Amino acid sequence: MPGLLTLPPFPDDVPTHPLLVVDYELICKRDEEEICKLWKAATELGFWYLKNHGVDEEVDGMFEMGAETMRLPLEEKMKYEQGDEGSSFGYKAAGANATDENGSLDTVEFINVSKDDALAWPEKVHREYPPTVNARMESTIKPFVQKSLAVNYTLLEVLNDRLGLPKGALARCHPLEEPSGSESRCIKKPPKPEGISEAQAAIGAHTDFGSLSFLHNGLGGLQVMVPGTNEWQYVRPIPGHAVCNLGDAMTIFSGGILRSNLHRVVPPPKEQGKYERWSLVFFTRPGNSVELRPLSDESPIIAEAVSNVPDAKYNTGCTAQDWFARRIRNQRIKNRTGPETWRSSRGTEHQPSAY
Repeated sequence: MPGLLTLPPFPDDVPTHPLLVVDYELICKRDEEEICKLWKAATELGFWYLKNHGVDEEVDGMFEMGAETMRLPLEEKMKYEQGDEGSSFGYKAAGANATDENGSLDTVEFINVSKDDALAWPEKVHREYPPTVNARMESTIKPFVQKSLAVNYTLLEVLNDRLGLPKGALARCHPLEEPSGSESRCIKKPPKPEGISEAQAAIGAHTDFGSLSFLHNGLGGLQVMVPGTNEWQYVRPIPGHAVCNLGDAMTIFSGGILRSNLHRVVPPPKEQGKYERWSLVFFTRPGNSVELRPLSDESPIIAEAVSNVPDAKYNTGCTAQDWFARRIRNQRIKNRTGPETWRSSRGTEHQPSAY
């Protein structure tokens, strides 16, 4: 992580939730046992570890880019702030988002770089970025985006086949050439302040906006809500292992077969909480024009799943762009009018007791 040579170990005396470990190299070889493991993780919790993904070198470079960007003066970073209109690309300052319906402010800052801007560089698709980002676009950010896309598209292809969809159905929902909300995000979270609770310091409970998230971090802090309970448990970081999780779009496309699980980020436990927490995510999201609906007309497996739930449960009536913009826009504190604003920013598993 930026600026740190060694970190205290994750403690053994806090509640953790075990994740299945999926070997990406075996997935690429279409090893049936490994595919069954991925399917089990994707349908039961929606989170898993991924090893042998081959992106570690690019991850290190992205953390360096993040540190260079966060060291810029706030006045300079705010020139590239993402704004309040429902776009997430650019810089987000600490305190710009609500973390609950009471309007509690978040404590993290991050830099988001659009997949489209990275792949089109030096052409611009969406927006301008800080000079520290531009300096790393060709050498660092574009390779990270390309490798992350390759990993996520491979996982989507395997899930596509297990869902009984025609070859390439999920890929067609994520066309590389179409603008989308897909992005890299480098996040800096300060040490836990004294005198506040774990919940007060959290990035609020949420499901992810898109399809598949590819996370890298060295300190603890990520927690999942154990399905069927109101209990939060840590996910232990393992060196060399990414954490993958599914988002709302995959739950919707699959008619609820795949799980987009509630999670949050709290200060790292025990001694780890005294350090800045850096994390890096690549979010794969559907093309902007793609309608978020179950793909039941393409898969009898999905059609059967949809037949067992209320008619409107997964028929959102909106595109991926609309879904994404609604969730981003309504968590911005400047757009807050009351508790209903926060509620309008929620995803497929809105659960008031979790907040």
